[in-house]
Amino acid sequence: MASVMHRSSSDGGSSSGWSDAAAAVAAAAEERAGWEVRPSGMVVQARDDGGGAAPPRPPPPEIRVRVKYGAARHEVLVSPIATFGQLKKLLAPKTGLQPADQQLTYKGRGRSNSDYLDACGVKNKSKLVLAEDPASLERRYIERQKNAKIESANRAIGAIALEVDKLADQVSSMEKSITRGNKVAEVQITTLIELLMRHAVKLESIPALGDSSSQKNIQAKRVQKCVETLDLLKVSNARLQAVVVTTKWETFDAPTTTQWELFD
Repeated sequence: MASVMHRSSSDGGSSSGWSDAAAAVAAAAEERAGWEVRPSGMVVQARDDGGGAAPPRPPPPEIRVRVKYGAARHEVLVSPIATFGQLKKLLAPKTGLQPADQQLTYKGRGRSNSDYLDACGVKNKSKLVLAEDPASLERRYIERQKNAKIESANRAIGAIALEVDKLADQVSSMEKSITRGNKVAEVQITTLIELLMRHAVKLESIPALGDSSSQKNIQAKRVQKCVETLDLLKVSNARLQAVVVTTKWETFDAPTTTQWELFD
């Protein structure tokens, strides 16, 4: 079976300079080559005189193209019937640019990934220019801005988390004390609630994205749980009687009078 490749040129014409009509006729002839129509109407592979299948067409020889990327120059061996997208994959390890970030220009025109090299007139020792795709630069800039915001949010949330840890320990100690029946000053409970609410407001003001958003929600739930616990402790503490500590003084006997001996 003869291997036939038929492509349309992105430049609006064939690479050999034929007219559109002539190129279409030639392409149709190529597509019909190696096939025959049986009386039943079925299209089958044509047989050669010896009864065997036609030998496959050998691939065209590779060409060497020169690619300029900034101050660097790269030479790449590539098939002339490859696409610019395939050429970008060959350039990726040499330039460090991913194919999606590359923009290839030939004869002053940017070429798309689906354009074929030979259809655009690329030949052996042709020169191309590689640059980073402006759209890729913009995406990278936006990504950096986004990452910077996430890091800033994570730092702010982390600082609040440390403060909430300290306040949560105080809530736990206060809960144990009240559970044992020890009344605490109401101002202590009120102060803790106010401090926790301040942190809740700070958390609310942090613009969080991605993973930082989930961390923000975790800390907000911790603050809410501590405040709810303190509200319950406030009620329980009000029911407790204040403990009055009475000092018990120890009494001592009067000192013994010393007997003095008299001498003449």
